[in-house]
Amino acid sequence: MSRWIVLAVPVDGVAEANRDARTVVELEGGPEEAAAALRQAVNTFELGLGKVRRREIFQCGDRSYFLRLHGRLATYGFLVQLAELVHDSEAKPVSQP
Repeated sequence: MSRWIVLAVPVDGVAEANRDARTVVELEGGPEEAAAALRQAVNTFELGLGKVRRREIFQCGDRSYFLRLHGRLATYGFLVQLAELVHDSEAKPVSQP
């Protein structure tokens, strides 16, 4: 089983202090489970806006979406991406027989 994270990277409308990428979901599973978590995240992520008037979702590829959220006073844009863990320096090596 692989480890995955879903990231939301602010690209538009967010104050400089909030420009850091956010881990929305972290999970272990197969590619299908990870893709389902990505779709769930892009359909529910709100950045704590309270009421989202409109949600626009643009598919960029198999593992990324551009999400535009229209709030009461402003519009925000996020790149929501799925990432698979490919290396962990603290992981125990798998012993070979």
